[in-house]
Amino acid sequence: MTRNFKERLADIKAFAFDVDGVLTDGTLYLHPSGELLRTSNVRDGYAMRRAIDMGYPVAIITGGVSESLSQRFANLGLTDLHFGCADKCAALAEFCQRNGITPAQVLYMGDDLPDAQIMQCVGIATCPQDADYEIKQLSAYISNFDGGRGCARDVIEQVLRLNGHWGSTADGRMQ
Repeated sequence: MTRNFKERLADIKAFAFDVDGVLTDGTLYLHPSGELLRTSNVRDGYAMRRAIDMGYPVAIITGGVSESLSQRFANLGLTDLHFGCADKCAALAEFCQRNGITPAQVLYMGDDLPDAQIMQCVGIATCPQDADYEIKQLSAYISNFDGGRGCARDVIEQVLRLNGHWGSTADGRMQ
């Protein structure tokens, strides 16, 4: 019997994300210093921090390189940062080995053709609503949110809620 997306979420023990088009909206601004600037969603950041606090490893696996993004993710507590990846499946294998998990236990979110290979290596492949057509075809779940607009929070929150790791207690404290 084939399990649906929600049932498969119970197998997820870790998350991995592309950056441009997933954790950002894909728009790049050129700062006079030459640095490429991106915008990110604070709710995605909160969800990644919450996942880490609940014991879920979170990785960034991207072809891009950015010192400011590296700093942002480090400030959120992410330690598995793979920038400039030509082989995202190799970065995934390294992430899994370091965290004692298998690729089948990882939910990955990507948005464009460079993500196609890794999406076939993970347990659950997902994408933002505005992802490339081919990536949507590879995805078990297409978020209702665009890249950089809460799509990462969407998938993280679903997994954490399923496992009782999201929300607050009656007195307002986070569980």
